[in-house]
Amino acid sequence: MTALTPLPLPKLGQKTNKGITILTDDALASSVGVFAGFTLRQGGVSNPPYDSLNLASHVNDRSEDVLRNRALLVDSLECTVSHLINPNQVHGTTVATVDETLGLSYESACRQAEEGADALIVNEPETMALLCYADCLPAIIVSPTGRFAVVHAGWRGALAGIVGKAARLMEQQDRAAGQACDPSGYNLYIGPYIHEECFEVSQEIADTFCQAYGPAVLLDNRHVSLGRAVVADATAAGMDPQRVADAQMCTVCHSDQVFSYRASGGVCGRHSAFGTRR
Repeated sequence: MTALTPLPLPKLGQKTNKGITILTDDALASSVGVFAGFTLRQGGVSNPPYDSLNLASHVNDRSEDVLRNRALLVDSLECTVSHLINPNQVHGTTVATVDETLGLSYESACRQAEEGADALIVNEPETMALLCYADCLPAIIVSPTGRFAVVHAGWRGALAGIVGKAARLMEQQDRAAGQACDPSGYNLYIGPYIHEECFEVSQEIADTFCQAYGPAVLLDNRHVSLGRAVVADATAAGMDPQRVADAQMCTVCHSDQVFSYRASGGVCGRHSAFGTRR
């Protein structure tokens, strides 16, 4: 198997280009050509209550505004995107993949994404994964091979271990492609999500999280840390906790910068986690 250069330790910094602000890791793009990050809500063309960089097509925003916002994001990255996949997110654990070398075509991934998927693994250049959020946890996993996954982890997905599932599947695909890599060398990026101080759940859900990931994921008996749950899940899949970069931004507390379903009363746009590769 081919030996690989380790990824730089992950860092998230704020970057604005052509009016679009994202949280990203420039060193990652320089090392393996993966452009990945998280959008904020400013810089688009959508009108209230979707103002302004709404990237979701299912929230009753004007479709032409959503398409324009997506084009603005791609243009701000200054890289070529020939295909964009925006899965129908259903709070499940289905992981779709685009990897022609493994016989997993763009067309088949699109079909699976349309049927319902909450994570997308990409190993093709100029193919963008775009998933949307407004309190759920956005995660991006990147391998030194250049393969990456964009994951949507609401409380159901986090509890079901979708981040760990994506990491394990990436490892299988890396090895199937003859590339010597395991999850301990992957980077994990966590974008804005509802933090534990704002995320009150039922006693039953809190107890279930505690059973799955231990008491450290609870602030108290009714408040759950999705971030700690996801990191515990990723660690169980073999990832290194030192290779985690968290944006440390609560969507409810910073609803002026990102979208929050709870803070808005249920009507708002969606920010995104995205990834593409040269």
